[in-house]
Amino acid sequence: MTDTDTEAGVPDALKVLWFLPTHGDGRYLGTSQGARQVDLAYLKQVAQAADQLGYYGVLLPTGRSCEDSWVVASALAPLTERLRYLVAVRPGLQSPSVAARMTATLDRISKGRLLINVVTGGDPVENAGDGVFLDHDERYEVTREFLDVYRRLLARETVNHHDKHLRIEDGRLIFAPHQAGGPPLYFGGSSTAAIDVAAQRIDKYLTWGEPPAQVAEKIATVRAAAARVNRKVTFGIRLHVIVRETDEQAWQAADQLISHLDDETIAAAQKVFSRMDSVGQSRMSELHRGDRSQLEISPNLWAGVGLVRGGAGTALVGSPETVAERIREYQRAGIDTFIMSGYPHLEEAWRFGELVLPLLDLDEDIARPTIATNTGPFGEVIANENVPDSAAAG
Repeated sequence: MTDTDTEAGVPDALKVLWFLPTHGDGRYLGTSQGARQVDLAYLKQVAQAADQLGYYGVLLPTGRSCEDSWVVASALAPLTERLRYLVAVRPGLQSPSVAARMTATLDRISKGRLLINVVTGGDPVENAGDGVFLDHDERYEVTREFLDVYRRLLARETVNHHDKHLRIEDGRLIFAPHQAGGPPLYFGGSSTAAIDVAAQRIDKYLTWGEPPAQVAEKIATVRAAAARVNRKVTFGIRLHVIVRETDEQAWQAADQLISHLDDETIAAAQKVFSRMDSVGQSRMSELHRGDRSQLEISPNLWAGVGLVRGGAGTALVGSPETVAERIREYQRAGIDTFIMSGYPHLEEAWRFGELVLPLLDLDEDIARPTIATNTGPFGEVIANENVPDSAAAG
C-alpha cells in the first residue's frame, strides 16, 4: 500500500502510531497523584507493547520538558523489531549538516525505521532558553533554509548554501541513510508561514485534533498551497484517546482523568500557553477557553487534556466502535495517519491496540497469533486444568 490519497482525496488505508511519554505519565492530569516514573525500563514497555500490537510507529516529543528524543530512540530501536520512530529535528537549534548525519546514522542503525518530525518551536521563553531569539516568521525562514540543505545532504548532494540565516560550504554526507533520500518528513503548523513551508518541503502535514470540519478546512488549504507549487502532501492528525468497552465507561474515565485538576492549575497552564506565538496552540486553547464545563467540542471529541497539556489537547472518547467511526470521519476528510496517545500510555496502548486497531483498515496487516489449544491457552487456565471456552473453540 502506498502513502498516497485516492483520487477522491480519501485514503484507503491508515497508519496508526502511538506515543512515548518522555515528559511524564500517570493516571491523572495536573497532579503528582497517580504519577509514575518514566525511565528507560518503562519506555521500553510502551515501545515493545506498540511493536507487538501492530502500531506503525511511535512519536517521541521534543522540548526541554522531555528526555532527548534521539537518545531515547537510539536506545529503544534495537529492542523492537518493526516499530518506526518519529524523532524531531529542530531548525535553529541544529545545524542541518549535523542533523543529516544524525538522521543517516539512526536510519541505518534501525534499518530504515526512522521518521522525521520537523519542529520549529512556538514558545518564545523556551526558545530563549535554547539560544533562539528569532520571531515567528523568521523561525519559519530558518526552517525553509534548513530543509533545503538537509534534504539535499540526505540525497547525497554536495551543498553550498548562502542565504539570510544559514551558510554551508562543501556540505557532504559520507554515510548514506538506509532509506533512499532519507526518511519522510512530518511537520505541523497552522500559520500562513508554516503552511507555506509544508506545501514546498514536507511529505506529511500534521494537525492537532480539531473538530472534523476544521480539519477538513485546513487540509483543503494545505492541499491547495501544495498544488500551486506542483506538489502533493499527505495528512496526519495528533489525538489522545480514551476507549472503554462502552461509551458510558469511556466518559467516566475522561472525568476521572481530570478529577484531581483544580482551577488554579488550569489557570497557570493557560497563562503559559497564552505567551506562545504558536497559531496551532492558540487554536487548541480556543476550543475550551479554560472552561472545564464545556469540553465535548464535537461528538466524542473531548478537550479536557488541553486544560493543562500543551500541544495536542483533545481526545476521542467512546467505545471501540464509536472511536473507530470518529477515526473514519477524519479519514474521509483526508487523514491517513493517526498519532494517538492516552493515559497511562502503557495501558491505553493495549486498550486501543486490542479494541480499536482490529476495526480499522490499516496500511500494514497486524500479525496476530492464531488462538488454538495446540499453541497454548489464551486467558487464564480454569481451575488449573481447562482452557477457556473461546480458546477451545478456536
